[in-house]
Amino acid sequence: MKGYRLHPLTSAVAMACAMFGIWQAAESVAMAETTPEAGVETAVEVAAGSATELTEILVEAGHSVPFPGAGQVAGPALQSARVGTSDTARLLLQVPGISLYGAGGVSSLPAIHGLADDRVRVKVDGMDLIASCPNHMNPPLSYMDPTAVGALRVFAGIVPVSLAGDHIGGAIIAESAAPEFAGPDAGSGANYSVRGEVGGYYRSNGDAYSLNLAASAATETFRIGYTGSTASADNYTAGGDFKTSTVTGRAGHTLALDEVGSTAYETRNQSLDLAWQQANHLLQARFSYQDIPEELYPNQRMDMLGNEAKRFNLDYSGEYGWGRLQAQAYYEQVDHFMDFGADKRFWYGPDSGKMAANGMPCGPISSTCAAGMPMDTEGKTLGASLGADIDLTEAQVLRLGAEYQRYRLDDYWSPSGANMYPGTFWNIRDGERDRLALYGEWEARPTPRWLTLLGVRYERVDMDAGDVRGYDTAPTAPGNQAAEAAAFNARDRRQTDHNVNLTALARYALDETRSIELGFAHLVRSPNLYERYVWSSWPMAASMNNAVGDGNGYVGDIDLEPEQANTVSLTFDWHAPDRRWEFQATPYFTHVRDFIDAVPFDAATWKPDQFNVLQYANQEARLYGIDLAGKIPLWQGDLGRFGLQGLLSYTNGENRDTGDGLYNIMPLNATLTLTHRRGGWDNAVEVVMVDAKDDLSGVRNEIETPGYTLVHLRGSYAWPRVRLDFGVENLLDRLYDLPLGGAYLGQGRTMALNPTDGTLAWGTAVPGMGRAYYVGLNLAF
Repeated sequence: MKGYRLHPLTSAVAMACAMFGIWQAAESVAMAETTPEAGVETAVEVAAGSATELTEILVEAGHSVPFPGAGQVAGPALQSARVGTSDTARLLLQVPGISLYGAGGVSSLPAIHGLADDRVRVKVDGMDLIASCPNHMNPPLSYMDPTAVGALRVFAGIVPVSLAGDHIGGAIIAESAAPEFAGPDAGSGANYSVRGEVGGYYRSNGDAYSLNLAASAATETFRIGYTGSTASADNYTAGGDFKTSTVTGRAGHTLALDEVGSTAYETRNQSLDLAWQQANHLLQARFSYQDIPEELYPNQRMDMLGNEAKRFNLDYSGEYGWGRLQAQAYYEQVDHFMDFGADKRFWYGPDSGKMAANGMPCGPISSTCAAGMPMDTEGKTLGASLGADIDLTEAQVLRLGAEYQRYRLDDYWSPSGANMYPGTFWNIRDGERDRLALYGEWEARPTPRWLTLLGVRYERVDMDAGDVRGYDTAPTAPGNQAAEAAAFNARDRRQTDHNVNLTALARYALDETRSIELGFAHLVRSPNLYERYVWSSWPMAASMNNAVGDGNGYVGDIDLEPEQANTVSLTFDWHAPDRRWEFQATPYFTHVRDFIDAVPFDAATWKPDQFNVLQYANQEARLYGIDLAGKIPLWQGDLGRFGLQGLLSYTNGENRDTGDGLYNIMPLNATLTLTHRRGGWDNAVEVVMVDAKDDLSGVRNEIETPGYTLVHLRGSYAWPRVRLDFGVENLLDRLYDLPLGGAYLGQGRTMALNPTDGTLAWGTAVPGMGRAYYVGLNLAF
């Protein structure tokens, strides 16, 4: 598989010039067209999952989204984008600057300008949810099926303090559809209404399918609604052979050389919603339940074999003469279980060779035979918030608010035999992380051309953890468990951080076609429980703690300082008065003090070109880059309307202490989409271009990936109540590596850090999916 290299700055300038040149040629066409069907379009329109207006990114003005880089994926855009995927994070690929860390089939981790996972604040229906897993297999967006999403808002880099908090990279706000009540003439004269929607999709690669159902009944003041979905997939295949071994470590079970092991999943989500409205007041109550029997991971040594989550959410909003008031309380309980899935070796220990010979268990669980490695995580989150928007004048709004979050975590591994024996290994015991926040934010429009915003937020973060122990408390136990547990238990583990966030923004409209925005943000994030309290350097145990999919093992540091990021962002927006054509450019720069990166736990044992045990450490980091986005109409006639859309993103990240690249930085990438619309038809030809990734994290032995180009075909036809979507992804069946997919650990003897049996070796990246046909049908009633 051969890659290509483009100089990042040359490529960015070339695409900017190309988009500008095409705009110049098409400006007269854009200004002349007045087809009512087109309407007034929105700021950034792309086709990551569909075509023409159905894939627009809405960038709003006014109080709701006055910030540079703020975008929204909502409305018709979701209908095509969610076909063929059960991973809500993939819907965000329509937004400039967004990339995804590879994970399970429904659990990708979104990154904004190179900062991912806990560095991005993700709110789901107003709830701050936390991944309760040493591998972060249950991130917040995994709890919302794409079909349940009503809107996704993205704040890249510059985040208002009313939405900021405990992050440094941006914010993602995921919201369910707003409740719809009956009008006075609904239901043939009766003031009630019944609505519903049923749909599903099928994808050929991996034999994936999804089914979803939504139904509601409402009067003018009360509404009850239900949403449910289920999705399932087998392992997918790459565009060609990417590995040299078919062995899984299980008798009689092999994988083809093009089959990406541990990519199967099955998930089920349900939600019951109640809503009451009276005049300008709305009260909502929601109970959500998730059951994931299986989600396998190609870049982790373990698989998720059970995830049960229960969430209660109560939300009030009201309009008053002085402004708006919102209050919320929520509770989540997560029971998470990991072990080895079907593609990874299950039996370990000196007697495990008996299993390989006859396919039978190696004997009674004992010091010579281990039956897998069961790992349990229990998380509980209680949260509350209160916020008010006070209209000082018609041109000034003052936002005040307070938030509270209480999080508890237990992470323990029951004995299973061999080295995982005879007692329970406590990875984190009685983990505590409590946040209390207060904020104030002032937004003003001193003239019609100016918008300014200034905000400050204070957060207190308290963390603690209880005593731990290893499987074996004897001094001779493998991995120095007894001594490291004793040293950890002897420490004062309580930590308190006082964090202050600041945001300042100014926007100036030169005229009706040009505007410029300048923003500054000082954002602070405290370490999570795993970064501070994971304690064992035993390679087997350390490798079970890995949230980035690089195959290494990780050890925490109680004394970690919070990350502090200063970001400057500048946005140029050039557009038609009705946004029929537009072009945006957003350069940005971020400096992070006390960035939580990694160093060798033992420099004497660290080696290149293999997996190692690392430790979290505070260092200095720098990131900069640019996002470009634009669209233009090309031609309109009897055959329909044709247009061109484009995105380009470039990020450069460097560890200033070592000079190495930061881990999992998406290389230069661009998407160009030719769109066509005629009547109910929406069609698109999409070309995705990604540069080679060779600016790597040395300490992690990050794997280099070649560049690639993919071609996708997408189409849809919409009737008043029925929508049909279809298409082909990776039309040319290209074999390519996922730049942020991590190290391939999808099969074999994954418990060993660097196994010597040939089933698993350092240096193989997780490949992307080969050619996949998909079709989706949605019916509203």
